[in-house]
Amino acid sequence: MKNFTQNLESELDSKLHFIALENQKNIVQAELSMNESLFILEKLKKFMIKYKFQSEGEEIEFFKQIKPHFLSKVIYFNKVYNIEMRRPSGGEEIVRQYLAEEQNKIKNFFINNTDFYGYYRSQSTFLDSKYFIRGKLDIKLNVDSFVYESDPRFTTSHDFKVARIMANDMLEVYLKNEIDKIGKDHNIDNKIYTPKVKLNWTDNKAALIELIYALYYKGSFNNGQADIKEIAKYFEAVFNTDLGDIYRSYIEIKNRNSRTKFISQLKEILDNKMEEDDI
Repeated sequence: MKNFTQNLESELDSKLHFIALENQKNIVQAELSMNESLFILEKLKKFMIKYKFQSEGEEIEFFKQIKPHFLSKVIYFNKVYNIEMRRPSGGEEIVRQYLAEEQNKIKNFFINNTDFYGYYRSQSTFLDSKYFIRGKLDIKLNVDSFVYESDPRFTTSHDFKVARIMANDMLEVYLKNEIDKIGKDHNIDNKIYTPKVKLNWTDNKAALIELIYALYYKGSFNNGQADIKEIAKYFEAVFNTDLGDIYRSYIEIKNRNSRTKFISQLKEILDNKMEEDDI
């Protein structure tokens, strides 16, 4: 199972990356990406309904981690597509308010599912056999009504909720960046960076993305007015690297046990060096 799902994930990542490179408009990217994600999800379903899980633990892992990862892409790109389809063509404040309302929908989902959010975020496992094993629907566990009409061979009571949480994490980042863009000049996309000194980034890409987001949220560029995409493009050009989907990487960094692993290492190394200099 692992080999199949990992290959499927690589296939999807490759297709999504190509779509992002070839299409600049959000709505076009979202539509094409959703279709590809749905196609891959169907391939996953066809394989898994014939697959016999080796243990209860393997079934839980699939419906708690693997399926939601793929399903979240479908949900996320579908949300982005609908948001862009309905985006008003009015002034900046109208657009800002519209996007803020979409942010409120995410907050409302959190409020309506607070208990499960806490269970999932804390990496609890004591209810996994009820949440992520097929054929164990329990109305007392706040099950979404459409689950009762879903294919029982490929559905548990809470795998969709996990996928929705993952999608909302990505959507939060998307909405924040769309709001940050309002009123800003994005001609930077057309500029060519030609640094005189060539430096190649030789650490891992996640480390650079972690650093970029830290500098972005600190407001270190253009008095805090630089957009995250602008900053990422600049770093890619200056350090001769391709960071890929920085939003997805940011979500993965957020889900790590050590969220600021690279920055913590930098601090430790610099502190140690300064202490050596004082001796």
